Amino acid sequence: MHGIRQNIFSATVLPQQKQVKQKLLDQVRNELRVNHYSKKTEEAYIGWIKRFILFHNKRHPIDMGAGEIKSFVDNLVTNYLVSSATQNQALQGILFLYKNILKKDVGWIENIKRSTRVKHLPVVLSKREVAKVFDNLEGTNKLIVSLLYGSGLRLSEALKLRIKDIDFDYKQILVRDGKGEKDRHTILPDSVIPELKKHLNNVYKQHKGDLAKGKGETILPYALSKKYPNAAKEFGWQYVFPADKFIKDKDSGLVTRWHIHESTVQRAVKDAVKKSGITKPASPHTFRHSFATHLLENGYDIRTIQELLGHSSVKTTMIYTHVLNRGLGVKSPLD
Repeated sequence: MHGIRQNIFSATVLPQQKQVKQKLLDQVRNELRVNHYSKKTEEAYIGWIKRFILFHNKRHPIDMGAGEIKSFVDNLVTNYLVSSATQNQALQGILFLYKNILKKDVGWIENIKRSTRVKHLPVVLSKREVAKVFDNLEGTNKLIVSLLYGSGLRLSEALKLRIKDIDFDYKQILVRDGKGEKDRHTILPDSVIPELKKHLNNVYKQHKGDLAKGKGETILPYALSKKYPNAAKEFGWQYVFPADKFIKDKDSGLVTRWHIHESTVQRAVKDAVKKSGITKPASPHTFRHSFATHLLENGYDIRTIQELLGHSSVKTTMIYTHVLNRGLGVKSPLD
């Protein structure tokens, strides 16, 4: 897929073609934001639409239909061996264009070559392994991973936390706009509270310093910046885990502190796992899997865990029972 990406961004387009194409992609981007799609989904859909247009020699999508969509999606499976999830994402991105922007009914796309869906059990660390990894983490990275394991957060959810979403009195975290654009509450572990309060005190001092320098404004979701023009400078709206440096937001032009980048935590976890001597392919998301599995081990019911994880269906949560059944409570005939 790298070859495709390179060709798209380096392709020479006539001025008139470029203007039409840019206008179309701007419409897609605006529609996605109006419907509160995540930034990752926005980038993915825009990328797939670009690839679709280039695959068909820069023909305008309005002049194409189900046949062209099928040939593009089939090509992903045949020549690039993409996963079923990637194939489905590409299809959904293109269909979004036709349904929401072009208002063109392409009908039912039949006989698509489907990528084989491989169902893998999640990687789970034992409680002993979790402790070993924590021994090799420190500072902010350790605090973030503590929330992944202690609260069942996804890495993106932990990094997007705003200070006002932490409730120390009720010992809970409000996760806003989680997967599926849903809000949910999850637990705030007692053991993390002292370190988290200390961390937030440092963030407060940093924020006050930023304000004194004429900065300290954050990016607000949706259109809240217009509704509440002063909210962006309030401490409660700042990220729990702000970045060390300022960046310029390409959409608003605002110079602000974004949250810590995911890759920072991913590298820290990778190094900690290696130092711990653990051979499992663990990542930050492994701690969310371990959270769910260890709650099951501790006797909590599947519905409670489903709510804490934010799963739409209990079937998704049930996968952790399969992890739990790999030998627990079963005595080997060899023994």
